[in-house]
This record gives sequence, C-alpha cells and structure tokens, in this order.
Amino acid sequence: MTAAHVVLKDDLLDGQVVRLLGAAPYGGADIGEVLATARRIDEHSLDSWYSEWWALGDRVTESAEQFQAACDVESARLAYLRASGYYRTAGLMLMGLPVDPRFPESLHRQREVFRRGAALLTNPPEIVAIPFEGTTLPGYFYRGGAGDEPRPTIITVGGYDSVMEEQYFFNAAAAVARGYNVLTLDGPGQGTVLTDQGMPMRPDWQAVVTPAVDFLLERPEVDAAKIVLVVPADIEVDDFV
Repeated sequence: MTAAHVVLKDDLLDGQVVRLLGAAPYGGADIGEVLATARRIDEHSLDSWYSEWWALGDRVTESAEQFQAACDVESARLAYLRASGYYRTAGLMLMGLPVDPRFPESLHRQREVFRRGAALLTNPPEIVAIPFEGTTLPGYFYRGGAGDEPRPTIITVGGYDSVMEEQYFFNAAAAVARGYNVLTLDGPGQGTVLTDQGMPMRPDWQAVVTPAVDFLLERPEVDAAKIVLVVPADIEVDDFV
C-alpha cells in the first residue's frame, strides 16, 4: 500500500472505499465498519467485494431492526442509513453488460433500507415522481422546515454510478440542516431508472433538469427565484443547462 491509498492497492476499488468514507459525516457510513470490511476484501475478486459489503449491510440492517424493536429510534435510523450505503457499494462494481442480477438487487435493497431509515428522520422526505417524457423519474423532496413558507431550493444529482439516496449524505442532509429545501432524483442511466425503466444515460441533461424545475415551481414551499442546481465537481454545468 502506498501513501496514496487508504486500504486497497487497486486504485478503483480504493477510490470507492474513499467515496463511502465521504458519506460518514452525515451518517452514510461508519469509518470503523468501512475500514474493517475493506481489509477483508480480496481485491482480485469482485465476488469478494460484493459479498463483504453485502454481509456488512445485512449485519447493520439486523442491528437496525433490533434497535427499532426496542424503540431506540435514533440508533435504528442511523443503522438503516449506513446499511443503505453498504448495499449500494456492494453492487457498484458489478455495473455493466451483461447485467449481473446482483447489481439491480443491490439498488433495490439500498433503496428499501434507506427509506426505512429516512422515515425515522424528524422531517422525513417526500417520495415524489417527476413527470418526464410520458413517464416519471423517482425523487425525494426534503423540506428545509415546517410549513409552506417559500424557501431556497437545491436540485442535486450525481454521476452515472450514483443514486438519489446517496445524495442525501453528500448534499441534502447538510442543506436541510441550514434551511434549504432539496430535490434529489435519478435520471436516465442512473439507478433503477436504468435497470427497471430501461432508460440509458443521455447527453442532454437539460432535458432532465427542466422537468425537475417545473415540478418545483408547482410547490408553494419553493421560492421560484431561488432554485440552484448542484452537480458533481467533475461534470461541466453546461451539460445540464
């Protein structure tokens, strides 16, 4: 291991470990759980990658269910949210053709446990469907406070291998804590929009952002003059507008 690596020698795999660690400040991972799991992985085997992260997701989900049964809502929420990131990470490296059935399974599982955790938030997000070209795109709308007072609102999207649940840990949680509304969504080529709806990635993401803005403009709690788009640092904003 060189100084440039956190755990694994493989740049791509180690980069995904770093990515998961980046979710820790807002509850998307536990540093000790991540490092201990990464050290058990045989980096020459994607089966090992998958099985270790999936097993961690199962263990943490089981803990969440035990906490919830004991009416320890705080511990249950934190565990469910961490587990969602572990399931997402398990399937991430299996993305590709031909489709490995474990990849869509990981997307469904991470979404299921994320929603169980998000439902335990003081201000749970609204699960929304954004009208889009004769169908809908899935999303979450997080309110920056109680009531219908118009507030500044952020639309946040990730890259091709990201999902809207992950955006909670990287953008939404921090923004909501500061009074912003947040809309996260999966667009063509992302998450279940790719696997379940069969929509591939497309270059004209302004065609995705525009319906999202239109959706927000219909909501009384959104200040129409204060809508901001947040995109990954390595993506040109011109691709979206």
